[in-house]
Amino acid sequence: MAPDPTAPDTGDDRRRSHQGLGRRQRGQCLCGAVVFTIDGPLRPVVTCHCHMCQRFHGGPGPYTAAETAHIRFDGDAPPSALTWHRSSDTASRGFCRTCGSSLFWRPVTAGYTAIAAGCLDQPSGLAMARHIFVADKGDWYQIGDGLPQLAAGHGTLPPVTQATGATGATD
Repeated sequence: MAPDPTAPDTGDDRRRSHQGLGRRQRGQCLCGAVVFTIDGPLRPVVTCHCHMCQRFHGGPGPYTAAETAHIRFDGDAPPSALTWHRSSDTASRGFCRTCGSSLFWRPVTAGYTAIAAGCLDQPSGLAMARHIFVADKGDWYQIGDGLPQLAAGHGTLPPVTQATGATGATD
């Protein structure tokens, strides 16, 4: 069984950063029907180029991530406009049923949620860390930012709870 490319890694990672530590970050969909706050660390952004992300976003999917328990919706309950689609055996994708904004990616068996970086209020204080599944990327664009590019994987995965390193969203 292949490892989950977005799961937090419990091993030591010397590339630790403090992105998102101790900050409250707000995000929302295009129409404002889904509004949320993250009270906890955010992982650096990882851009996924897999086929499913391309279909879901219309291009690559840039995601940060947080522990699911740290994500609060206005009114402390997921709004009725938030819809989840089980996109594979291992993950679901959350989007606004009103405006169609792609917002979340969540593995079935983990305690974290990946958050589409574009739905966060600016400034987010986040930086992109790497690209994953670049072997699947569209032929209509090039990646030229000098960041690590993984053909079909994720590399070393740091813990989301410590907001370190980079993981990514797939499926």
